[in-house]
Amino acid sequence: MAKSVITALDVGTTKISAVIAEISEELELKILGVGVGPSAGLVKGVITNIPAAVEAISSAIERAEKTAGLTIESAYVGIAGPHISSLNSQGIVAVADPQNPISEYDVARAVESARIVHVPNNREIIHVVPRFYTLDGQDQVIDPIGMFANRLDVDAHVITASSSSINNLIQCIEGSGIQVESLVLDQLASTEAVIEHEELLHGVALCDIGGGTTDISVYIDGNICHTGVIEVGGALMTRDLIAALKAPHHSAEKIKREYGHVIPSMVESSELIELDSFGMERKKAVERKYVAEILQQRCEELFQMINAEIQRGISTQMLSAGLVLTGGASKISGMERLGETVLDMPVRIGLPKNLAGLSDILHDPAYATSVGLLRWAIREQSLNINKKSGEFSNNFIKKIASIMKIWQPQ
Repeated sequence: MAKSVITALDVGTTKISAVIAEISEELELKILGVGVGPSAGLVKGVITNIPAAVEAISSAIERAEKTAGLTIESAYVGIAGPHISSLNSQGIVAVADPQNPISEYDVARAVESARIVHVPNNREIIHVVPRFYTLDGQDQVIDPIGMFANRLDVDAHVITASSSSINNLIQCIEGSGIQVESLVLDQLASTEAVIEHEELLHGVALCDIGGGTTDISVYIDGNICHTGVIEVGGALMTRDLIAALKAPHHSAEKIKREYGHVIPSMVESSELIELDSFGMERKKAVERKYVAEILQQRCEELFQMINAEIQRGISTQMLSAGLVLTGGASKISGMERLGETVLDMPVRIGLPKNLAGLSDILHDPAYATSVGLLRWAIREQSLNINKKSGEFSNNFIKKIASIMKIWQPQ
């Protein structure tokens, strides 16, 4: 694989990040440019003001291009929001020629059959993620290509999104002068960046706590089994502080980021924080412990909602590797400890790693989706190259590849 340049675009509720990277022949990432700016025109991950969103996206792209010293034409784009939903489906096909090994063509037909589910007219399938295959009754097969069977079944995780939300997002990206290479669900991208292979095998949940939503994906035996979205994120924590401290948004956000803690018992009672406030004085001091009490209530509620969402797909007792937190709001002090207390399972913060070039800013949970989009792009481009060089690289296979957006654990 010759060196190529790819771009990841994470359009979030509170920030927009564009990351330009070079893929080496060894499939390693070298970061060439990063552009980050405040978001606008989005609420809980959904476009609400197209002109404002286009301006914010264009600003982030321009910053990344200046840093990298080049112009980009297309990007891998993350998608999220409460309009996302999912279900598990099964596809069944007869192998085209049982006398020969199963081919990519057979696998593509099986995955295509798994797409045959009832989807309302106002929704679109964005991913069909193969979980495992069954060959003549032998289940839990990860890669059936090259094996022999008469019947091929696939268990797949089907993810859908609102058609209007998809079209509005694409319109904003294209309005910024960029073509959408692929739309990727945020939590699938974040998984690529921060989850370890051992965790996938033994059961793990990823929770990306963003500004507007918390995006969840659950894995067992190396396979995805559930995805979900909770309409609670860092922005709601900031609003709690605004209401309790009677402070403007910028002041509450600064307090959350610099002094936030979710375990009041770990904060000294005598520690005071000075902040801008509403009212005649315009300034006041508050106890940091009081701030921690406010954040603790909201975060305890969030962890309880996370637990309930995971339970919709699988028993939390099956997640031996526990929970991996990522996203900007996961950086609040004490989140891992509070999560372990509420959920009674291991909890850690997931950081993107194994990056070269201008990567210092990206070693942060807030950029898990951006880095994951780059890794997704590597996987997708490698898949397309393999199909082009294979015996069954016809138009049908290429069409299926574009629909499937295959994700499999490394």
